Amino acid sequence: MKFGGTSVADLDRIRAVAEFVRRDVDAGASVAVVVSAMAGETNRLLEMAKDAGAPAPALDARNIEQDAIVSTGEQVTSGLLALVLQNLGYRARSWSGWQIPLETDNAYGKARIHNIDGDALGEAIDSGEIAVIAGFQGVSTAGRVATLGRGGSDTSAVAVAAAIGASRCDIYTDVDGVYTTDPRITKQAQRIEKVSFEEMLEMAAVGAKVLQTRSVELAMAFKVPLRVLSSFDPPDAPGPGTLICDEDDIVEEKIVTAVTPDMNEASVTVLAVPDEPGRAARIFTKLAEENVNIDMIVQSASRDAGFANISFTTKDDEIDNALAALEEARQEIGYKSVQSDRNVAKISVIGLGMRSHAGVASTMFQTLADKGINIQNISTSEIKISVLINSDAAEYAVRALHEAYGLDKAN
Repeated sequence: MKFGGTSVADLDRIRAVAEFVRRDVDAGASVAVVVSAMAGETNRLLEMAKDAGAPAPALDARNIEQDAIVSTGEQVTSGLLALVLQNLGYRARSWSGWQIPLETDNAYGKARIHNIDGDALGEAIDSGEIAVIAGFQGVSTAGRVATLGRGGSDTSAVAVAAAIGASRCDIYTDVDGVYTTDPRITKQAQRIEKVSFEEMLEMAAVGAKVLQTRSVELAMAFKVPLRVLSSFDPPDAPGPGTLICDEDDIVEEKIVTAVTPDMNEASVTVLAVPDEPGRAARIFTKLAEENVNIDMIVQSASRDAGFANISFTTKDDEIDNALAALEEARQEIGYKSVQSDRNVAKISVIGLGMRSHAGVASTMFQTLADKGINIQNISTSEIKISVLINSDAAEYAVRALHEAYGLDKAN
């Protein structure tokens, strides 16, 4: 069981979480619980660390100390939940990442998990103990606390579930499942009963906020079924939630499962790049060195003979780094100028059925054309089509596509 920040926002919410844990334990389940920091606590700790002199411009000792500070948020929550469970008469104990141990690399602030030895944890759970684990953290190869980056508690939960051989990992949050689109955009959004790992991975990657991408990757790799539930439902009458599972466990694959918007997009166009081998490599090597994540890429002919224009998208909060990196490498790349646009959004349609059904792309493009919405860029995968459009038209586009693919109808 994993509970996010809004689910453990204060002591009353932590007591409510204890009732969910009590329900499953009383039903005969052996339980491990992973918790996030209380809502807003990580930001508060980061601000304190910043005021004290972190983070540093480059990786050094100050980043390590920042992780030591920020990781305390989850440790407080795990200790409080363990105390509440003990007061209810259960054997419960808090665990920090280093006590498991959950081993990571040395990329402080965005560490990746290398290994979990689940033996000690498994033995404690088998003995009847409720293990309450601080999410978001592990221990680096250098023996220091390392955090996994924002959303890392989801990744912690899946990793623990895989390490102890859990039958399922329940992710409790402030929504009651995964929906066909953002319910804030259209009231016609429908909760999905089952979605495949692959579909959920695409949804998370293109803007769905329910689950963190790395947690879905891990669940898919280790075949750990995930269930998304609301911690705001009554513990004695929980909703069905959404099950994220293997494709083989889904009886009927929909052509399109969801329409997912991503408003945190920005586009960059590098104008008049010499059209010769190696120039594009220089652009994207420089961006990679600055840890700028790139999504859509389009190369088109320039009006100047012998030159090309290269456009790409990145997250809005990374565009300043991207522009600075390009300016630094301007002479090496040899481009004429750079244009950027923050007023864009990416809209994606996702579904396993795309593999075997024709016409998904034509429906998308015709629907947008009928609504007078211009497409700037297109990217595809086997089960996804994404388009870049003006952000002012994003919500209109989502509602139109949701209806066009018949997702307005109840499952």
